[in-house]
Amino acid sequence: MINTYLPNIKNGDSDAFFLMAGPCAIEGEDIALRIAERIVTITDKFNIPYIFKGSYRKANRSRVDSFTGIGDEKALKILEKVGKTFGVPTVTDIHESHEAAVAAAYVDVLQIPAFLCRQTELLVAAAQTGKVVNIKKGQFLAAESMKFAVDKVKDSGNDKVFLTDRGNTFGYQDLIVDFRGIPTMRDFNVPTVMDCTHSLQQPNQSSGVTGGKPELIETIAKAAIAVGADGLFIETHPDPANAKSDGANMLHLDLLEGLMEKLIRVRQAIM
Repeated sequence: MINTYLPNIKNGDSDAFFLMAGPCAIEGEDIALRIAERIVTITDKFNIPYIFKGSYRKANRSRVDSFTGIGDEKALKILEKVGKTFGVPTVTDIHESHEAAVAAAYVDVLQIPAFLCRQTELLVAAAQTGKVVNIKKGQFLAAESMKFAVDKVKDSGNDKVFLTDRGNTFGYQDLIVDFRGIPTMRDFNVPTVMDCTHSLQQPNQSSGVTGGKPELIETIAKAAIAVGADGLFIETHPDPANAKSDGANMLHLDLLEGLMEKLIRVRQAIM
C-alpha cells in the first residue's frame, strides 16, 4: 500500500514495514544530510521502504524561548535537498492551513500534529495539495475517533492518508500506548504507523522541558510490529543530548541499525 501512495519510495518491499525517521527538527543542512545518509544505508541493507522526517518549524513548544527552527524557507529547502540527494520521500509537519501549499512544494508527505488532528480547515488544506497526509492520533482521542479525520481528507478528494499512533495521555505527565489502536485504525483501510519516540514522552514537566524514556523505544517498536503496524516513526539523532528539540525521547542514531535488524526478525516471524 505504501508504494501505491509513494511510487518512488526507495527499495519498497510489500512484505516489509516502512520507516519514517530523522531528526525532530531541521537543525542545519550538514547534519540533516548526515542523518539521512546513515539511515538510507541502513534501510537499503534491510530493504525497508524509507521516508525522511524533519520538522521545518516547531510550533508546539513548552516555553517561548524553546528552539522553533532555522527559518521556514531554509529548512524546507534542506528537506527538498535531502529528498533529491538520496531519492527518498520526505515528510514535515504543518500547523496552519496556509502552510499546506507552501510545504507541499518541497516535501512528499504533510504531517498533521496530534494536537491538531481535529482541525478541519488544516486537514482539508493538506488534502487539497494532493500530497500524502499523515495524521497523528491525538493523545486525547480513542483510535475509533480517527475515522472522522480520515473521512475529512478523503471527502476532500484525497485518499492518500496515513494514521500514526503516538500514545494516550496518562495522568498529567505521562503517556501510555494502547496497542489495540493499531488494528482498529488499520480497519479504516489506511497505512497505520506507530510513533515509537513521541509515545514515550513525559510532557508537562515542571522544568518546561519534555522528558522521555528512550530506553523503551525497542519495546514499543517490537510490540507495534507484532500487532501489525504498517510503519514505524522514529526520531533519531547522532547526539540526542544536544539535539535542539525532543532530545529526551529520541533514539541515538548508532542504535538504529541493530533495532531494525531485530524488527525485521519480528516481522518475519508473524508473516
